[in-house]
Amino acid sequence: MLALIPLLPFAGFLVNATMGRRLPKAVTGGLASAVMVLSFLLAVMQVWSLAAMPPESRQINQTLFTWFTAGDFSVDLALRLDALSAVMILVITGIGSLIHIYSTAYMHEETDEAFGRFFSYLNLFCFFMLMLVLGSNVLVMFVGWEGVGLCSYLLIGFYYEKKSASDAAKKAFVVNRIGDFAFLLGALLLVVTFNSLDFTTIALAAKEMPVEVTFGTISLITLLLFIGATGKSAQIPLYVWLPDAMEGPTPVSALIHAATMVTAGVYMIGRNAVLFEHAPITLQVVAVVGAATALMAGTIGLVQTDIKRVLAYSTVSQLGYMFLAMGMGAFGAGIFHLMTHAFFKACLFLGSGAVIHALHGEQDIRKMGGLKKHIPITYWTFVIASVAIAGVPGLAGFFSKDEILFETFLHGHQVLWVVGVLTSLLTATYMFRLVHLTFHGEERFGAVEHGHGHDDHGHAPASTSAPQHPSTSAPQHAHGVHLHDAPAPMAFALIVLAVGSILAGYVGVPHALGGHNNLGAWLEPAFQATNCGAPVTTGELAGIAIAECPPGEAAEGAEDHASLELSLMAVSSLVAFAGIGLATFLWLKRKDLPAQMATQFSGVHKLLLNKYYVDEVYDATIVQPIKVLSQEGLWRGFDVKIVDGAVNGAGYFVSGVSIVLRLLQNGSVKTYAAAIFAGAVTILASYFWR
Repeated sequence: MLALIPLLPFAGFLVNATMGRRLPKAVTGGLASAVMVLSFLLAVMQVWSLAAMPPESRQINQTLFTWFTAGDFSVDLALRLDALSAVMILVITGIGSLIHIYSTAYMHEETDEAFGRFFSYLNLFCFFMLMLVLGSNVLVMFVGWEGVGLCSYLLIGFYYEKKSASDAAKKAFVVNRIGDFAFLLGALLLVVTFNSLDFTTIALAAKEMPVEVTFGTISLITLLLFIGATGKSAQIPLYVWLPDAMEGPTPVSALIHAATMVTAGVYMIGRNAVLFEHAPITLQVVAVVGAATALMAGTIGLVQTDIKRVLAYSTVSQLGYMFLAMGMGAFGAGIFHLMTHAFFKACLFLGSGAVIHALHGEQDIRKMGGLKKHIPITYWTFVIASVAIAGVPGLAGFFSKDEILFETFLHGHQVLWVVGVLTSLLTATYMFRLVHLTFHGEERFGAVEHGHGHDDHGHAPASTSAPQHPSTSAPQHAHGVHLHDAPAPMAFALIVLAVGSILAGYVGVPHALGGHNNLGAWLEPAFQATNCGAPVTTGELAGIAIAECPPGEAAEGAEDHASLELSLMAVSSLVAFAGIGLATFLWLKRKDLPAQMATQFSGVHKLLLNKYYVDEVYDATIVQPIKVLSQEGLWRGFDVKIVDGAVNGAGYFVSGVSIVLRLLQNGSVKTYAAAIFAGAVTILASYFWR
């Protein structure tokens, strides 16, 4: 049953990849969505079975076969479901299913070939992500890790005939390979250190080792693994690929940013929690990089004008929050925010797709406005998700974000807490700037004409001929613009995600509010070094059985800090409302002020608008030197002059010799007679000389 969870999307990929272009779109999209829904139902059944087990033995293992063996080192193709992977598979299959359903309408106007190709890639993406989170050892995880990298390349560059899309795909692929190289080095160092790649074996061995106060082997391993995470989860310095990933179709952005690829780095740290706890120096690096990324991306999000790029930088910023939690050792808080973020960020991206869909391809928020009354379903779901990500009390983002800020303050990192609060202010501000410029104020989309628009990437609008939602018939604007709300499949996904954006946080209500952090209690055993009585089967600890298991309760002493937590909640809530109020004042009440501020602080505005020139710096210091070295040094210098010179020189030598030699065989009797005469003279001359 466990293996079927990833295998069902893989089966959908095989069918659509081989026969998708010959099948009706309803069959192609229906099949891709159905296998994801079935995978979700199987995941629910497996998690239900897991929940029925005692907390000390919540683990389901399935070894498919032994992958390879070398001496006493062996690796199995094995899957493991525990509390951590249970949360991940529910997020991946649940939200992934909604994105698939949404896509059946959004991509409806694509050709049969493109439609089938899109859904085959989408299914393959989910297969690899499920393998990543279900793998019981580093190598199985790495297969999924590389697989999602491949699928991101395919989906970001889905419109490969468009140069910007193909460039963005290559950028994502190359940047991720940099991080993956470090990840691979870390995995090899794990083999050298522990003679195993099994997560349980590594955790048990690491538990017996002292915490590295100074930088040591475990610190090096975890740092290499974290560099891999900065690539996958778009943290400084390898975050630059993620905003460009907007070149893919909007459902791809939702899938990558909410449920799959970018969460892989956060999950990887949680899976190796014991290892990271023994490397406090690395944890400090994780926390600082996370906080810095959150703040930097938040400032860039303030000035972006593309609706999807605002959300892209929001994702980078929220991932920074997750890494801040991981760096504090608050692994449960990081996974909690990962889960809630999946709901409201998927809702926001799919909502942006519905806006683009309604405006027939327009993505510039300066050319929107006044959409509230025309697309009410999109509007209300988008607002709910925006309120959730802003951290307003009562919605999902409030609970998870406040837990991260509380843990940061509790661990004595007040500077990072201030950075987190400031990021929260930026989040609320840029999100409601986006809401106001898109849905409120005067209408600025009069130039959009029905039937002449295009979607994100130059193709026909996603579903102009798709069935409309019963309550969203397309009204005709006074200027002749026809607007339509999300069709039924898209509306369904948006509504479910909006409900999740409200309710998802209630699985982790803190003690300070009279609740119980059920998610924290559920996850706690997954972050401990235990195999709950089962003997280890690989590595140096083979045969050892550990009887003690964590009780599965949240950290004790939470009640002792209730007053502090309530105070911090009050601060972050005020900050959220302040951000919303500031955005309302600047972009709804005094709409002239942002332009004046941009002029007055033109240097800062230009810096943010150009994203701190990081891409330009990378281009000048890395890309261009490599191009020059490749073209002038390796190509024209080494390849042309040395390699080609040696090969061509051999050819010229043979050619020159052959020119001389073939004079002896030219078919002329006179030449032959002259040659004989010359030879005879030479022989006689030599004889008389001697």
